[in-house]
Amino acid sequence: MPELTRELAALKPRVFVIAASMSGLNTARKEAPDTPLVITGFAADPIAMGFAESYARPGGMITGNTMNAVGGEEALTTKRIGFFKELVPNLTRLGMIHFADSVNPVAAANLALPERNALRKTSAHFGFEFLSYEIRTLDDLDGAVSAGLRSDVTAFYISGDPRMNTNIPRVVASLAKSGKPSCGVYPFWAQRGLLMSYSNDLHDMLRRAGFQVAKIIQGAKPGELPFEQAVKYTLAINVKTARQLGITPPPTLLAAADELIE
Repeated sequence: MPELTRELAALKPRVFVIAASMSGLNTARKEAPDTPLVITGFAADPIAMGFAESYARPGGMITGNTMNAVGGEEALTTKRIGFFKELVPNLTRLGMIHFADSVNPVAAANLALPERNALRKTSAHFGFEFLSYEIRTLDDLDGAVSAGLRSDVTAFYISGDPRMNTNIPRVVASLAKSGKPSCGVYPFWAQRGLLMSYSNDLHDMLRRAGFQVAKIIQGAKPGELPFEQAVKYTLAINVKTARQLGITPPPTLLAAADELIE
């Protein structure tokens, strides 16, 4: 990351855009401290993380948009699991598959740990048991799924960690073999075969970042451009997967869905 950032900085860009990468953000701030930064798709509170003074006036050289500043990871997870529980009303044991914290402590601190904490609280609210299965690489995925089956999980939950996205077909295929319903975070998970996903619309957030970049190029100071909270969310249900699992989604949930994958 530092090498790539220095390569870009040498081209003297007007603005850096950092998409969903805390290491990218930290590196850009270090390697190009005088270049405006627009961040997008972050599942973090910019004030709590210490790189913004307030949402209205971030200060310094940074602005952008965040996925879940209001209510944090817990609010978004509660909403997601609420939808999933409608699809899987007999949910008694949910197994989350995620990368081990030791693989990338920075990623763990900023995503995986809040994600697990949110699911633990959500499990108490909805009355199911929460189990987590660590992997170090995607080669460990089948083993994690097998461990979940031995624990008799009702369903699987895939972490929103970007490292999960490096081979989506492999992840989906492994979960499909389990015969269990599965929930992902972003729309592309349901689009590619998981039963359901619910999250912010990342494409919309990238477009919003583009508007902020345009304002900076036109002369606005990044520290005076308010941080934006995501306003567009996507509930995606894979109807084909539901049929294969013998699940009949409630008509009210189908009507609420933003996207149905046939």
